[in-house]
Amino acid sequence: MSIPETFAANSATVRDAMVAISRGTASAAFAVTTDDLLVGVVTDGDIRRALLEGALLSDSVTPFIRSSPFVAKSTDSRATILDLMQARAISQVPIVNEEGQLVAVHLLRELLGRIDRTNMALILAGGRGTRLLPTTSSLPKPMVLVAGTPILERLVNHISGFGISRIAISVGHLGDVIADHFGDGSQFGCEITYLWEDPENPLGTGGPLGSLSKLFPELSAPVLVVNGDLVTQFDVAAMLTHHELAGSDATVGALPYTHEVPYGVLQVNEAGHIESIVEKPLRQELVSGGIYIFNPSILRTVPTDTFFPMTQVLTDCIHGGNKVSVWAVDEGWMDVGRPQDLTKARGQA
Repeated sequence: MSIPETFAANSATVRDAMVAISRGTASAAFAVTTDDLLVGVVTDGDIRRALLEGALLSDSVTPFIRSSPFVAKSTDSRATILDLMQARAISQVPIVNEEGQLVAVHLLRELLGRIDRTNMALILAGGRGTRLLPTTSSLPKPMVLVAGTPILERLVNHISGFGISRIAISVGHLGDVIADHFGDGSQFGCEITYLWEDPENPLGTGGPLGSLSKLFPELSAPVLVVNGDLVTQFDVAAMLTHHELAGSDATVGALPYTHEVPYGVLQVNEAGHIESIVEKPLRQELVSGGIYIFNPSILRTVPTDTFFPMTQVLTDCIHGGNKVSVWAVDEGWMDVGRPQDLTKARGQA
């Protein structure tokens, strides 16, 4: 059981709920009264949908609270709760006492226990983070704090928590700061190896894949690759399972991106006549979330010690006849690459 993160049901804003979610490990936070009575739950996905629908961080979170969530009692057995969670496809269940007060939360991954995996993970943390200057003049972008914890530490803990105990981190700009913080990884429940890049001659987002393959030629299991500036709670196990069941050589974690056309868009027929005008329509595209899985055979095709973008890795996969699939990132995800993104991640926007 874990300690649940909560927010005031009658006064919390969208920002308050985001902050509560970021503090915990359940990808959710719980709305309670002043007497700790459980009112409902808000997940990362609920917040993301609220923002896509135009909600402001200062708006009340009340419309987005899922009322009457499935709950358990402290006397319920582990097996009973696990069966119910799997049957309802939910990953967290709040525990209430006889008065309906929230006392704890069951997490699916804790009930299942850690499953040690043979997979290796590579975190890309070698960029300069120029868009976050001056913050990144003395601190690598992945080490920027969100809710008091470095982004990279969140990623390491998250990946290790899913049973991946071997993690490589590609470092360049101020890489010593990262190496000094994590050491050999033993304090974080994993074994960490560093792939050192020359900051003056970076390898790009794809180049470190070649370096990893060169350093570990014996790799046989699919490799998880993650951008080091992500605040995310994606389901590592589910993505690995998808990759295997789909028979993929490469899998891209993707999510929808919605943007507004800032003009009135003309709907024109074949005769060149305007039939209608749509004012500032919303367009949605599917974009890469900076999360990938590659079979080792793909890594071996990436040149070493050469700048190589991830887009080229994927393009070469496609043109080479390899199967490249998409997996939907349906849990919390935020790219902290720009000042406004960092502000939002910190709940200050």
